[in-house]
Amino acid sequence: MRLSDATVVIRPRRTWEAMDLGVLLSQRHRRLLMTSWAIVTLPVFALLSVLLWDSPTLAVFIFWWLKPAFERLPLFILSTALFGETPTLKQALRQWPRLLKPQLIASLTWRRLSLSRSFLMPVMQLEGLDGQAREQRLQVLMQRDANAARWLTVIGVHLESTLWIGLMVLFYLLLPQQIEVDWGWQALISASQQDWGWLEHLSNLFYVLVLIVWEPIYVACGFSLYLNRRTVLEAWDLELVFRRLRQRLSTAAIVLLASFLMMPTMQDSWAAEPAVSPDSPRLLEQPLTSQASRDSIKAILDNPPFTNKETVTRYRFGEEQAGPGNAGDDPTPGWLKALLELLDAQRFGAVATLLEALLWGAVIGAAGLLIWHYRDWLQAFVSRRPPTDRKTLQAPPRQAFGLDLGRETLPADIAASAERLWQTQPREALGLLYRALLSHLLHDFNMPLKPADTEGEVLQRIEQLNQPALAAFSKSLTGHWQNMAYGHCVPPTLAQQQLCDGWRALFGPGASR
Repeated sequence: MRLSDATVVIRPRRTWEAMDLGVLLSQRHRRLLMTSWAIVTLPVFALLSVLLWDSPTLAVFIFWWLKPAFERLPLFILSTALFGETPTLKQALRQWPRLLKPQLIASLTWRRLSLSRSFLMPVMQLEGLDGQAREQRLQVLMQRDANAARWLTVIGVHLESTLWIGLMVLFYLLLPQQIEVDWGWQALISASQQDWGWLEHLSNLFYVLVLIVWEPIYVACGFSLYLNRRTVLEAWDLELVFRRLRQRLSTAAIVLLASFLMMPTMQDSWAAEPAVSPDSPRLLEQPLTSQASRDSIKAILDNPPFTNKETVTRYRFGEEQAGPGNAGDDPTPGWLKALLELLDAQRFGAVATLLEALLWGAVIGAAGLLIWHYRDWLQAFVSRRPPTDRKTLQAPPRQAFGLDLGRETLPADIAASAERLWQTQPREALGLLYRALLSHLLHDFNMPLKPADTEGEVLQRIEQLNQPALAAFSKSLTGHWQNMAYGHCVPPTLAQQQLCDGWRALFGPGASR
């Protein structure tokens, strides 16, 4: 490698600054790194998932265990791109089988759980050391920066887990509300009769997607720590300085050689010129005097780099620049003078601390007020249970889900009216049954309903009434209503008759109020 061809500045850095350099390197080549990683790892993950479909945990564990084999490709790309020879995607993929050969068994067995893996991997892959030579090299490298490499791995593990869980939570939050009526995370965890293997494989896929983004950054940070350690040990920065100095000296030597060759001609020119005596009129008439020399020296010292002028801006009173005759025309208030003296006397620390405390208190209070104002919205993501300690609204809502819940808007015979609407207007028939159900819950059972309630929350409140027949009918009616409202699916004829018969069984043949 040629240090003069490096695409980054070679100098000693602190450990965390070196890892920042690794992040910048990964960002510069992120497209190549992420694409090559995805092309290599996704087929392996798909193969493991197919072969171990009944054991998704084992599949993701094997994929996780193979990470050192996958990390060799990003290291190869970064090591070549550092010196201006960035490979193409095709060239990088061709090199990956060759990169797997050296010490693969060791990397996947006793070295697999090493916390300094990203820091020490270049010793094997880039320097090609093994055995006793490798151990001696590691002893030298790990005298410094080893703790930073371990912390990099620990932080990486937590970051992977956080991003993985975040993707799964995001997937759950994006599910439509009508799907959550029938199942939730608790039901998936406690399910024993159904096969939820596809969900586990989906979570494994989220982990693989996280690695596509994070793993090249992890390898780049370890590689930058390795470069920083070698810079300190081998004085790469001094070597670059000496190389530049050698280039300058080579140029100066060429100039001196040319001057030496031209010296006879210059001597002839000097010999042709008449000798000038110190007492010649030309030298005696020079305007160089002691005063002139002092002025010249003072002018040089008054200019940079000997003098650095600084402009200071401050507040001042008007009478400071006014004459003595009109100093009292515009008197400055005494409280303003006292305030400025307080600021200038460096006694503003206590006042600044008090102001900071007040501002932080205002921020915390505003955040608490904001949380309290949107507590209903936050509860939809924190808890699926309806609140039990809230006061019942004084005035029942007139509408819910866009439906009018007033009793005066309902026909005398709900079931008969729904049967007449099934053939021509099935949506209105189903909406009539669901609207009548909500009206009965609101007026007969005093159930607290809000315009913002969801179908799932209404079903949970119905289950708290301890009426199995009402709960079963409400669940069936709600399911058909959601299918019609969100999926435009008309209930079958048998279900239509069952809903009307169920209404008569619960509320009577002509019950509407």
